[in-house]
Amino acid sequence: MSSGKQRVDGQPAFLLQAHPYRETSLVVDVFSRDFGRIGLVARGAKRPRAALRGVLVEFQPLELGWFGQGELRTLARAEWQRAWPMLSGPRLLLGYYLNELLQRLLAREDAHPALFDRYADTLQKLALAPGETAGHQVLLRSFEKSLLQELGYGLTLDVDAHGTALAGDASYHYVPDQGLVAGDAQAPHVVGLTGAQALAISGDDYGDPQVARLARTLMRTLIAHYLQGQELRTRRVFIELQDL
Repeated sequence: MSSGKQRVDGQPAFLLQAHPYRETSLVVDVFSRDFGRIGLVARGAKRPRAALRGVLVEFQPLELGWFGQGELRTLARAEWQRAWPMLSGPRLLLGYYLNELLQRLLAREDAHPALFDRYADTLQKLALAPGETAGHQVLLRSFEKSLLQELGYGLTLDVDAHGTALAGDASYHYVPDQGLVAGDAQAPHVVGLTGAQALAISGDDYGDPQVARLARTLMRTLIAHYLQGQELRTRRVFIELQDL
């Protein structure tokens, strides 16, 4: 933990992205449990014999130490906490999608310990899960919901916008920043669903293929709304591959 404002040690974190910096260093964007997203300079990390070279890997739990102030701190050390299988194939693309969501929607130095734990759990389950797509989609929808809820966007699917219990056979549509409103959707890009379908999504019950499709559409619509027109590179890749 911290020994003053300028130095942090023993901090659980994940690497979100790394960029070359000068000839031998990297700038890394990390998601830490107690400090949120932090930018760090990993000096000398590109050198062939650098201790950091094989440690700074996406989707593996790390323990980091850093020091300094300002927009970019200096990475002092990095160690693997434990290792699980590397993501590959569709699971690797899903991991990059999660990372891009965090980079686009999380502000710098805004701590979300509960979201960090959910992200770590999601990555571990992706790494250890069999290769079937349906289970991956359940993990993805659950993380997207947690992300929107944690960021304060008021994603509520078990009651309507007035806090009233849902009627299973009634029609609703979801309005960003408000919630479920009774009645059929009257505008494009507004997701309509029944009370029973909303409750199924709330409980991560995607046994009904139509509920799974609605959940995907709803999450896609809400995330696009909060990104304010920014396009997700990873989503474009998934759409092209028809996997997301």
